[in-house]
Amino acid sequence: MTVVLIVLVQVFPLAWLLLTSFRTAADFAGGDPFAIPSEFTLENYSRAFESGNLWLNILNSLIVTLGASTLIVVAGMMAAYALQVLGFRFSNLVRSLFLLGIIVPVQIALVPLFIDYSQVGLLDTHLSMILPLAAFSLPMGVYLFSSFYEYIPRELYEAASLDGAGPYRIFLQITAPLSVNTIITVVLVNSIFIWNDFIFANTFVLSDGLKNHPTGSPKLHRCDGEYRLDCHVRGRLRHGRAFAAGIPRAEQGHDRRSRERSDQGMSRVHDS
Repeated sequence: MTVVLIVLVQVFPLAWLLLTSFRTAADFAGGDPFAIPSEFTLENYSRAFESGNLWLNILNSLIVTLGASTLIVVAGMMAAYALQVLGFRFSNLVRSLFLLGIIVPVQIALVPLFIDYSQVGLLDTHLSMILPLAAFSLPMGVYLFSSFYEYIPRELYEAASLDGAGPYRIFLQITAPLSVNTIITVVLVNSIFIWNDFIFANTFVLSDGLKNHPTGSPKLHRCDGEYRLDCHVRGRLRHGRAFAAGIPRAEQGHDRRSRERSDQGMSRVHDS
């Protein structure tokens, strides 16, 4: 019973998001938000892709996610191999320094990185997001790989050394193939965080053509100024866009203040 309850709690927001993305304008504005839509439409998806540059935002998120995940896996495997398998003096101290990186908040690096990026020409590039995302995720990657390498029998490495294999060959032909499951774990754990990154993308990316999905969405959330449209339609576009990208958005809550702002936006639109 407990497992079923946990599954329902996890699945319900996604199911509600999917159903809401198919609602019509009238159903969204006046119907029960938790009821099954009386009529289904794909207009929300088509308008989200047409007006929101969704494909470009998803492509940028994909580039950043793949780039950062590759760096995390390669650097994490090599660092863990040196620390756990090869070993050297003060290796435990170096491992402890890596683990300390887990508790470092990303906010303290924003201003220094912005200044450095502007000086070396990395500002407003994919690398400006990939590098810090990989760096802040690397400590967890090193920890996971080190924990796995600890259980690989030392006799396996000794046998390879007796056969004439050097450290690089042992890493490429023995350690790396055995690390497939850990690689998948590291990629899955970090990809969710990287795909949903907002703080680095919002700080270091200035042009619309390089924005990822979280930072490319705000113009579908606004009901005034340049993007003044029917706020109820905007709400449906938010749900269609969020589900199309596979990312449930926290902004989709229907609190009282949001409804009041929406009503005010509707009044301004009708008055104009």
